[in-house]
Amino acid sequence: MEYKDLRNKAEIFLHQHYGGKILILPNIWNVLGAQLLEHLGYPSIATASASIAFSNGYDDGEKIKFTRLLSILRDITKAVNIPVSADIEKGYSNSLGQLKKNIRLLIESGIVGINIEDSKGQRNELHTIESQCNRIKTIRKEAEKLGIPLVINARTDVFLLEHSNRSIALKEAITRGKAYKDAGADCFYPILLSNLEDISKLVQKLSMPINLFLTKEIADIKQLQQIGVARISLGPSLLKVGLSCIKSVAEDLLSYDSKKLFGNNIIASEYIREFVRKENE
Repeated sequence: MEYKDLRNKAEIFLHQHYGGKILILPNIWNVLGAQLLEHLGYPSIATASASIAFSNGYDDGEKIKFTRLLSILRDITKAVNIPVSADIEKGYSNSLGQLKKNIRLLIESGIVGINIEDSKGQRNELHTIESQCNRIKTIRKEAEKLGIPLVINARTDVFLLEHSNRSIALKEAITRGKAYKDAGADCFYPILLSNLEDISKLVQKLSMPINLFLTKEIADIKQLQQIGVARISLGPSLLKVGLSCIKSVAEDLLSYDSKKLFGNNIIASEYIREFVRKENE
């Protein structure tokens, strides 16, 4: 397999974290969504594990088979010309050997960035720092063997733990962020961190790109950029917006109301044809 194009895309994707403009990734789950974002001018694309799982009839948490996930990711990377990063949850592996194999398969599918989380089981327990660092080092070494500077977005689930109080969680996040950075992570993702003061402290302490999950509490993207946040994700939020629209229209149709189905803001087929494939492969 020729990796030159992938190497260039990985380098471009990493550079986007340092461009001075916050990198917005409205996570998608299929080819059409990826092509739409590319058409709109987004410089890169990221998937959401929950969105891919839900849209294929599964719950989140590595319930969808890794082989099927790879197939979906392969279709997405073939359909667009911009970098694609994949959420691989815990890595679909219980050993470093399996993790190495999975990273190779992901890169071969066209992926140039990943999210890897530090939770275990049902996210009520975290890997030790040493264990997670070994996983990050393994990913980095395997990617280097293929000559791909894979962008590793190291997610911590510290703020998901119910027993965590704010100050203890922040201290633990800073410790983990520094360790993950030293292990080879390019970006740090403290999911559900939503206190602006704590976000600012984290940015200053780690001196590396920080990825945040956009929530109602931290919905001001300009403010996040001023603080120094490099990247924001939406997780399954975009899917939920789309599904909410479908649900609303479908419920109205049950009452014989078709007004929303033919609203003024409905995208026309002609618009979709501007960016979808024109021929069979």
